[in-house]
Amino acid sequence: MPDWERIIWMTCYVLVFAGLSVFGAHRIKVLYLYWRHRHEEPVPKRHFPELPIVTVQLPLFNEMHVTERLLEAVAALDYPKDKLQIQVLDDSTDESAELSERLSAELAALGFDIEYRHRVNRHGFKAGALDEGMATVKGEFIAIFDADFVPPSDMLQKMIHHFTDEKVGLVQARWGHINRDYSLLTRLQAMFLDGHLVLEQTARSRHGEFLNFNGTAGIWRAKVINESGGWQHDTLTEDLDLSYRSQLRGWKFIYLKDVVVPAELPPDMDGFKSQQHRWTKGSIQVWRKIVGEVWRSKIPLALKIEATAHLGSNFAYLLTLCTLVLMYPANFMFESSWMKAVLVDLPVFFFASLSVIVFYLTAQAAQSKGHWWKALPYLPLLLGLGIGMSINNGKAVLEALMGQESEFVRTPKYGVSTQAQARKQKSKYSASKSLVLWIEVALALYFAGLLALAASRNQWASLPFLGLFFFGFAYVAGSSLLKRLSGWSWSNRSRNDEPPAPEPVVV
Repeated sequence: MPDWERIIWMTCYVLVFAGLSVFGAHRIKVLYLYWRHRHEEPVPKRHFPELPIVTVQLPLFNEMHVTERLLEAVAALDYPKDKLQIQVLDDSTDESAELSERLSAELAALGFDIEYRHRVNRHGFKAGALDEGMATVKGEFIAIFDADFVPPSDMLQKMIHHFTDEKVGLVQARWGHINRDYSLLTRLQAMFLDGHLVLEQTARSRHGEFLNFNGTAGIWRAKVINESGGWQHDTLTEDLDLSYRSQLRGWKFIYLKDVVVPAELPPDMDGFKSQQHRWTKGSIQVWRKIVGEVWRSKIPLALKIEATAHLGSNFAYLLTLCTLVLMYPANFMFESSWMKAVLVDLPVFFFASLSVIVFYLTAQAAQSKGHWWKALPYLPLLLGLGIGMSINNGKAVLEALMGQESEFVRTPKYGVSTQAQARKQKSKYSASKSLVLWIEVALALYFAGLLALAASRNQWASLPFLGLFFFGFAYVAGSSLLKRLSGWSWSNRSRNDEPPAPEPVVV
């Protein structure tokens, strides 16, 4: 290969991995802030002498399997009935609408102030439903729960008194995971989310940086929503959008790491892909919409830089896509040398790989009371899954940058936490399927070939890194492909099987 070609390939290699190292360095910063503030638990300034009225909003769309569990949990909240309003904001297009209306009527008969609203269209999707519900909100504060969440009875009592500080606009609880141990996929998802929910949100909140409402399991001050422009549906992540608009107006957000609200993780790969695509695309849409306002605002420069990095964190998927192109020349077109190892490979490993490992190990130690070692076997698989999702999520980033609009695709909820329950479940719901599957299949075969090539050349040091790429694409593609080839789906389960009663959730 001519020297000029080697220089071009090496330059691209260094630039791409330098970019990934920046994202890794940001994780190190989050880790530092978490450890610095880990003992600074937020406490209310005082307690309300008389509890304020709280409106609980429940946005639903075709949630047959989890609606009853949700309404039972909301009815069990330890809060005076005369101070609690419940809004069931139902956009359902199937028989679950009848279920929601019947359950709402039953709670009304028990003395609850509950309003059932059913829209005949899905204008604005979830944001549109929340926005229409604002017209009849009675509470000074609004708690929001997605259908698969199970709020503990003492949640409102633990959170509401933080609003005695008039500057507080939102109090957010941490998500738990009902079905963490359902499968390998749900275990890996839980680890991914714990990095954000345990470390990142805690660090941001306690250090005074912007953080995001997670879309559910949080309480808003109602006037903050109205004063910040209300729920808008020009992005797929209306929660992140409103979070930034309100914080740019000076409102303070509080994150309560130790108030945990369990929820359901997508149990199949297609559902996970759909959810990740929506979150990734929505975050870049918000970046495009808000980043100019961030830099025109009067907030400190350091906060502007951090907010830009926070909103743009999913750009890392574009760099991951670039590594797919560079993987062959990086491993087979350059001769090994100490200079490349010291100046390129070692910094890349530290910032782009080791930082990720330490980040997620710390999150598992924090949420499992020190049992971090149990996560060790899953870390290589976690890294591989992140790589395997790069096509799905990279596509989402590109769609957002090109302004390509798409509908809010709901992630199906099945109301199960164990494989035994799943085998008895009946459901007509299924996740949407993506055409990127065939690209993932091709990449799995490609990296299998690179593994074989590296072994034939005795390049044993390359095998672990190439193996991560092979596992990632083989696992992501294989999980979707096997389901399609076998004809298995949630929708083909026997309609004669009665769904089991939900198991009690221990928080």
